[in-house]
Amino acid sequence: MKKLFGKKSKELKVSKPKKEGEETSLVDADYNRKKLFKKGINLMADEKLEEAIMYFQQALRIDPDNVETLIKLGYANFHIDEHGEALSVYDRVLDIDVTNPEVWNLKGLVHYEQKKYAKALDAVEKAIESDPTYGMAWYNKACFLSLINEVPEALEALKRSIELDVKNARRSIRDRDFANVRIEDGFKRIEEVVVLESIRQGYHTLGAIVWTTFLDVKDAETAFKKLLEKGLIVQNEKRDGLSRIPIYDLATNVAERMGKEKKGLFGITRKTLPRPFKNLKELGQAVQDAKESIEEADVDKTIKIFDTFIDTTKSGEEMIEYFFEEHREIRLWKIRLKDRGQDYLIENKEKMLTVFENIEISVTKKLRNEIA
Repeated sequence: MKKLFGKKSKELKVSKPKKEGEETSLVDADYNRKKLFKKGINLMADEKLEEAIMYFQQALRIDPDNVETLIKLGYANFHIDEHGEALSVYDRVLDIDVTNPEVWNLKGLVHYEQKKYAKALDAVEKAIESDPTYGMAWYNKACFLSLINEVPEALEALKRSIELDVKNARRSIRDRDFANVRIEDGFKRIEEVVVLESIRQGYHTLGAIVWTTFLDVKDAETAFKKLLEKGLIVQNEKRDGLSRIPIYDLATNVAERMGKEKKGLFGITRKTLPRPFKNLKELGQAVQDAKESIEEADVDKTIKIFDTFIDTTKSGEEMIEYFFEEHREIRLWKIRLKDRGQDYLIENKEKMLTVFENIEISVTKKLRNEIA
């Protein structure tokens, strides 16, 4: 089971003079809440969770319904094993927004820690109902199903999570929650996916793949054999002193479909895009259309354009491939726009524009790389 607590880098606590245009309590009524919230985040990064909770509670006195603060408060309580408090806070968020997939998933994790797997499964299924592209929720669903010995269903959920985020394949290899499904043929195929993805990322020997994926040597050898039989990889040799060792690469047709990642300086991978140049241009145009409709506060037009980023027959595949988090965000925005209309669009205009501007910058870079 993935633990979601990721530390942020610590910030220097040094007072600096205010720059022109920087928020102050005179121009921003929400200044004090933001200041308290930021302090709480910094304390979480320092693993001072009890102190962080105090600051989040103070921030909530200013704005009791601030979802961002509530989520962090629940999260901090969860990590000091105050499970009842965490659930209470998450329920407050769901009273505000019952379709929040992140909070449903977090509730599932609390129940998981309590070993209440049926409740955990119910919560994570609600997360998936709210956002069917939430890969981590599908992964957690697979874990919970495995723990209650629903093996075929666990494998199906795990496969779905891998379709949404291939990193979940590698994560599952060393996850003890899948002890009940490891002997199944379906899980062996997932091991093949892990090997295939590792080769794509630039690891070409048995030793390198075992080291980076935690696969058992025999399981890795079996996966290599199956992939060779299916024609998905090819085997060559390279000289290592007086001996020769086998090396593996993607078959040509597979490499063209998947795209390769080659290791450069300092071990950083450099990926060649598998998507056609034309698809990136269409994605760039869709971003322009989205920004225009948001600026115009045209709800119907914006919802229609959002479909372009969600539908896999349009730009959905590119979004999942390159902008997975943004893809999930846009799906949520579409749900909220249908529920709350223009008020929601106006309230979240700046956030939406920022997201699309960042996508636009990335698409432009990718297009330049394609041309080069």
